[in-house]
Amino acid sequence: MTTLPQSTTRKLGLVIDLDTCVGCHACVISCKGWNTENYGAPLSDTDAYGSDPSGTFLNRVHSFEVKPPVLKDQPAPEAQLIHFPKSCLHCEDAPCVTVCPTGASYKRVEDGIVLVNESDCIGCGLCAWACPYGAREMDQVEKVMKKCTLCVDRIYNENLPEEDREPACVRTCPAGARHFGDFADPDSNVSKLSAERGGMDLMPEQGTKPVNKYLPPRPKDTLSEGAGDIDILAPYLEPVAQEASGFLGWLDKTLEKL
Repeated sequence: MTTLPQSTTRKLGLVIDLDTCVGCHACVISCKGWNTENYGAPLSDTDAYGSDPSGTFLNRVHSFEVKPPVLKDQPAPEAQLIHFPKSCLHCEDAPCVTVCPTGASYKRVEDGIVLVNESDCIGCGLCAWACPYGAREMDQVEKVMKKCTLCVDRIYNENLPEEDREPACVRTCPAGARHFGDFADPDSNVSKLSAERGGMDLMPEQGTKPVNKYLPPRPKDTLSEGAGDIDILAPYLEPVAQEASGFLGWLDKTLEKL
């Protein structure tokens, strides 16, 4: 079995803002594209347009309709649609690593990233059974386990512009819902975000100590009583000019004569 390091120099991970994520799946597509083209064996896609499609994805987005709790002396809130991205959380106490019989799964000392050495993986699937988050996927073509690598081949690649040295999912998120950084540094962007917004562990009762954090949705703004008569588009509906001039003025007068 593989042993975990006692500590890591850095704790690289993600902060995912559930209040900002719009469920566009841009992170899923960019992850699939980058890892298929650059990392290890290509991520499989079989019978993509057939009756039994199968594919390997390192990042997925699930959508849930949730009912917020009713607060005292408040009307029952409406249901909310929450988009929930999920990938490997690079846990400090990663059971997928300690259960691996060949040492293929391991956690790096220098940055805390959990990786799989595909040449040593025998496809037994024990790590997938051990992961409480369902973050590992068996590639049905290569018969080895695949998982999020935090784009380790991007973040240290000095041939890329500095702004591109972050995971593909973070770089491509149009809503700015994904953030990458070092949780071991209290002054990093992810540490500050997590502290300010109450960053949460996913399923903390499992005791895996996930590095990635989720920011909870914020209460939605509501209009005060009597504000229902406000037309928010009114400023944009006012005419720019009372009388048309120039070519439009001539055209308007010409059409009136027809």
